Formats: sequence, C-alpha cells, structure tokens
Amino acid sequence: MNRKSFTIASVVLASAFTASAFAETPTIVTEPFVSTKTRVEVQAELAAYKQAGVNPWSTQYNPLRGFRSATTRDAVTADYVASRDAVRALGSEDSGSAYLAQQRSNALESSTLAGQPRNAQ
Repeated sequence: MNRKSFTIASVVLASAFTASAFAETPTIVTEPFVSTKTRVEVQAELAAYKQAGVNPWSTQYNPLRGFRSATTRDAVTADYVASRDAVRALGSEDSGSAYLAQQRSNALESSTLAGQPRNAQ
C-alpha cells in the first residue's frame, strides 16, 4: 500500500467517525394528558411518604432489618436435608427429567397421557 492510498483511507475512516449523527424527531403526542388524581391527592401522598421516613431508593434501605423468622434454624436445616436429593436432581444436567419420570403420582397420570381429546374440534 503506498503512502497516498494510506492517507486517503485514513481520511475516510476519520471522517466516518467524526460525522454528525442525526436523531429522529421526537414523538409528538396529540392527545392531552388527563390525570387520575388531583393535585391535593398527590401532595397528600408525598406528605405521607416523607412522614414515613422510609426511602426505598436509599443505599441504607434495609427492609429485612426488623424481620424475625417464625421457623427455627434447626427446622430449616432439617427441611433442606430432607429435600437435598430432589434439589440435586432438579438442578442436574437434564433439569430433573429422569427424577420426575421416576416419581409416580396417580393425580398426574391421567392428565399426562398423550392422544386425542375426547371432544376434538
């Protein structure tokens, strides 16, 4: 590649990156805005929000600060141990298909049969 073609290629690339971008025109909304609440109702909601003193957008917001569980740690651990095999099977490579195929349930057998419905349309 000679120097002249390199310079031309550089100018073309530079102009492509520095070209202006034109945005679309804004959407023009023709129908007027109709509020569902009055100004007084909105101001009352704002006052209640400020009085509550809770800001969910704050970095210090912690909704679980006052949470107390009704279940003991031992009960949760026992429940986890009891369902560990099912959790392992459902998280396996086949997403639990083999595990679910081994489970026998009379309630599901009638609704999982393949075939034509009784009143086919």
